[in-house]
Amino acid sequence: MRGSREDRFVSWFDALERRHLDRLTFQEVRRALQALSSLYVERRARLKAGGAFDSSGKRAAFALFYGPLHFLLVRQVVRSLGAALPAPARIIDLGCGTGAASAAWALEAGGKPLIDAVDRSAWAVAEAEWTFRTLGLRGVARRGDLDRARPARRGEAVLAAFTVNELPPHARSRLLGRLLSCAGGGARVLVVEPLARRGFSFWDDWAAVFVAAGGRADTWRFDADLPERLELLDRAAGLDHARLIGRSLWIAP
Repeated sequence: MRGSREDRFVSWFDALERRHLDRLTFQEVRRALQALSSLYVERRARLKAGGAFDSSGKRAAFALFYGPLHFLLVRQVVRSLGAALPAPARIIDLGCGTGAASAAWALEAGGKPLIDAVDRSAWAVAEAEWTFRTLGLRGVARRGDLDRARPARRGEAVLAAFTVNELPPHARSRLLGRLLSCAGGGARVLVVEPLARRGFSFWDDWAAVFVAAGGRADTWRFDADLPERLELLDRAAGLDHARLIGRSLWIAP
């Protein structure tokens, strides 16, 4: 089973290349990735304003580079936590982006969960639905605010991957309350974020709340086994993802 899931990731990445290199050259995507990377590191205010998706090059770079990295990291986190068994009936994906993170979780759960994804970006919603179809998963993505997303119930799961740090403080506070309410109702709750030198001032407070609620906070470092073309793009953009590094907050049902 694990081998077939690995094959589906490779097939999905091949399809991503065909999809996003159809109208852009490798060099154009490489330059866009460098610009996108500087947004994440140096100019996060523009990122929160939608700067990650404001050009075709950045959209392609996000989908072709960060999407697969997010998939691989979340897959390893889910495996390490044992979060896929038993398979949740539904995964609520808050701030889904290209849908890579919830797709990774659903595949680890044997493709059984229905994915219910929401994002404020119309482009991300369309990309997420393409991701679910291409990976053979049952999933629906829609445009909307996280506050209006359907709450996860007993037997279900809620995921906020690479989302919380992009929210303003008042929205972040509301989200924390909703996640804890879902956990109290018997849902699985998983938050995943990168390790970064800047930002993430909320993390220690959130970690303390999760632990007090019976959950756990982890930092992860996994050896990366990237597809050859993804590794080439990584090097060409002057980046280094030899290891998948991130952190998570988790509450089991």
